[in-house]
Amino acid sequence: MVAGGIAPLAAMAMSLVVYAGASMLAATQLLAAGTPLAVILLTVLRLPALLRRALPFVPAAVLTAVWAPELLLPKGVVYLSLHNDRLLAGAVAIVVAWRWRLTFATIASGLIALHLFDWLL
Repeated sequence: MVAGGIAPLAAMAMSLVVYAGASMLAATQLLAAGTPLAVILLTVLRLPALLRRALPFVPAAVLTAVWAPELLLPKGVVYLSLHNDRLLAGAVAIVVAWRWRLTFATIASGLIALHLFDWLL
């Protein structure tokens, strides 16, 4: 645009208006579809490259934050022992998840191992 004779400030303002209009159009369609606000903001706003590269790791990090305390801190104290049935069942589930990568098999093996170790220990 600047090469066409438009002042740089005017070119930036036009780009901003066009970008805002496109974002508004996308946001309106997402709102009409009942999309959550967080998804709309992530769709409309341009995220920094570092954040976009980190987003695929969020589910694993959140899941780890949920299960790690349950396995390692059953009574609020670190309990690393072969008598910790939760830790042993978690280890079984981790091995099944790593080996077969099947969600149902991971959950089923973890639950079966938990009940088995609870009964044995």
